[in-house]
Amino acid sequence: MASIPQDPSGEPNPLRALTLDRLRCRTSMKWRTYPEDVLPVWVAEMDVPLAEPVVRAVTAALALGDTGYPAGTAYAEALAGFAAKRWGWDGLAVERTRIVPDVMLGVVEMLRLVTGHGDPVVVNPPVYPPFFQFVAHMEREVVEAPLGADLRIDPDALEDAFRRAVAGGRRAAYLLCSPHNPTGTVHTADELAAVAALAERYGVRVVADEIHAPVVAAGATFVPYLSVPGAESGLSLMSASKAWNLAGLKAALAVAGPASAADLARLPEEVGHGPSHVGVIAHTAALRDGTAWLDALLTGLDENRRLLADLLSEHLPAIAYRPAEATYLAWLDCRALGLGDDPADTFLRRGRVALSPGIDFGTGGTGHARLNLATSPEVIAEAVRRMVVALG
Repeated sequence: MASIPQDPSGEPNPLRALTLDRLRCRTSMKWRTYPEDVLPVWVAEMDVPLAEPVVRAVTAALALGDTGYPAGTAYAEALAGFAAKRWGWDGLAVERTRIVPDVMLGVVEMLRLVTGHGDPVVVNPPVYPPFFQFVAHMEREVVEAPLGADLRIDPDALEDAFRRAVAGGRRAAYLLCSPHNPTGTVHTADELAAVAALAERYGVRVVADEIHAPVVAAGATFVPYLSVPGAESGLSLMSASKAWNLAGLKAALAVAGPASAADLARLPEEVGHGPSHVGVIAHTAALRDGTAWLDALLTGLDENRRLLADLLSEHLPAIAYRPAEATYLAWLDCRALGLGDDPADTFLRRGRVALSPGIDFGTGGTGHARLNLATSPEVIAEAVRRMVVALG
């Protein structure tokens, strides 16, 4: 058997550790939504074993029966240490954090703190579908500020959206996706500072979903929103969930800027009952002791981005693909294939490969599909092969 490539840290590439047969034993959404003849490369679950420090921490908790309610600041302390080492950000104050069930439920709670019934929430489509679903469910109005043709925040579109959102004296919030899902764009410090300045000018409160922050490509640098000048009134949601594949172990952190500490202090006490104590233990271990595993993952993802680019160039050159700066997701522009608004439907029906439909991501998503790269090179190659079959 060929050896598993290793990161310079000595950690093996976790994306090469599990066979497809082994993965099909899983019972999570990715592996149970479609029939067994469908290859799933859609929802944001990674095809990896857990980092060993996480396994040890969770196993020890279960052996001890440590399965009660979450308490303490260990998670926040681990995140603060990670942020300082990884991003050079020393401004994550543990006293300005609260544990929440997960990032999207945390987003909902932050929006409840800074907006009211019917108030507008600005988003940048194409963007993570739950942004639309959760905002609508909490009876806020979605206001779109579409990304530019370069898939970056368009400052003119954002200012126009802010202006419309606050018209008539309404309160408004801006739900920032950073890094951006599905495009994988990493917002620069200058872009984020410009966002903060616009938000200050129009009185819009910024709530940043930064769940993909640890998952950046080589050469890219994540900038925490709360670290830029003018962002003191912002609120952020962070988690180890995406980077260490912990979606089933619920826990996230809400982080307040200095000027929004009083808002975070109004978070109802019962919100803290929602996170999993075992989840908090897992996330803490990942951030504190799982960085070598993360580095090996990031190296593997860089390899997969290059592989996908090469495969598409050779076999599906009509698909436009720009390797992302962050996340483990690939945003595919399939409009030149002539498959209509939802090419993922054709790939599924004719090729038996499941991608995420671009239309679900809102304006700018028609004719696109999102592919999950957090899998083995063999699965990526098979996904492209099935996409080719779908066009045959």
